[in-house]
Amino acid sequence: MIKTLKNILVAGVVALSTLVSTTAFASTSPYVLMQQTADKLFGDIKANQSKIKKDPNYLRTIVRNDLMPHVHVKYAGQLVLGKNLASATDAQRDAFFNAFGQFIEQSYAQVLTQYSDQQVQIESEKPVGDKSIVSIRVNVLQSGNAQPIKLDFKWRKNIKTGVWQAYDMAAEGVSMVATKQNEWSGILRQQGIDALTAQVAQSAKQPITLGK
Repeated sequence: MIKTLKNILVAGVVALSTLVSTTAFASTSPYVLMQQTADKLFGDIKANQSKIKKDPNYLRTIVRNDLMPHVHVKYAGQLVLGKNLASATDAQRDAFFNAFGQFIEQSYAQVLTQYSDQQVQIESEKPVGDKSIVSIRVNVLQSGNAQPIKLDFKWRKNIKTGVWQAYDMAAEGVSMVATKQNEWSGILRQQGIDALTAQVAQSAKQPITLGK
């Protein structure tokens, strides 16, 4: 199960990899934002286990309500596109970001089928000071003597608004943004952004299944 979790997290973005607050949270610590969002998300999953077992796609509803309002899809998408962003039209960018957002929702919902009331341990808050980039460790604790799954969320402070935005997640040291950038670079180079958008949109339509 640990290997499955790790692979999906790396491939699908992540759990909570691009969390972002609204302007109302401009002065809130990224540690606090992560804790609040995780508490809400995992609390709702635990409370709706019977509904999820009957209809696994209900996990998408939970992710859409609890997580997606805090996801900075556009910024994460820009990092994934890299230099290809400059040559894309506004319409192409919007189409990609929309597909990418749906892909994130599907990916998070699928990985969360592995959650069965494990303890999620977030790194203790540290002084941020004048830092604009902060990495926060999150451990998903396993039963017995199994090692926890280590996730590192990278946060960046918007210098204009003061809002902290989580823009990347590394599972066991492997960056989600870098992984998707490498995985999709060939398609972008050979077929262009429209072809990639179509592929991402198709992947986002995959139903949520239990036991994977």
